[in-house]
Formats: sequence, structure tokens, C-alpha cells
Amino acid sequence: MELIERALEFETRKTSYKTTNERIVASRIVKALILDINEVYKESKDAELMDLMKRLTVIKRKIEKRLKGRPGS
Repeated sequence: MELIERALEFETRKTSYKTTNERIVASRIVKALILDINEVYKESKDAELMDLMKRLTVIKRKIEKRLKGRPGS
């Protein structure tokens, strides 16, 4: 499936999002991937899809953590 290939490519991509804009774009891309995979997962209940969504969610959280920055700075 093309969706899974895109998700795996995103997951293995070198993640050095230097600018805020790169982080925002990456966050939106990974969110869209997770939601699309979730739609497929609802029908198939494939455990591999759930594992992929979990790994992508970890990446998404890291990106969003960097976007929010440190409190008080």
C-alpha cells in the first residue's frame, strides 16, 4: 500500500527539523498519516498498523514538544 510506504519513508527519514516552519509541516504530515492509517486500521484491525501508528505518534510528540519550547523562555 502506498500509505504504508509513505509512513515508513517518513519514519526512516533523517529528522533534523531546524526551522519552526519545517517542524510545523512535519507535524501536519505525520498527523495526516496517522489519521489515514487509523481509517485503514478500523476496517482491518491489523496489529502491524497499530504498531506503525504508535511509532509515528512518538515522532509527532517529539516534534510538537520542540514546537512548544521551554516554559518561561
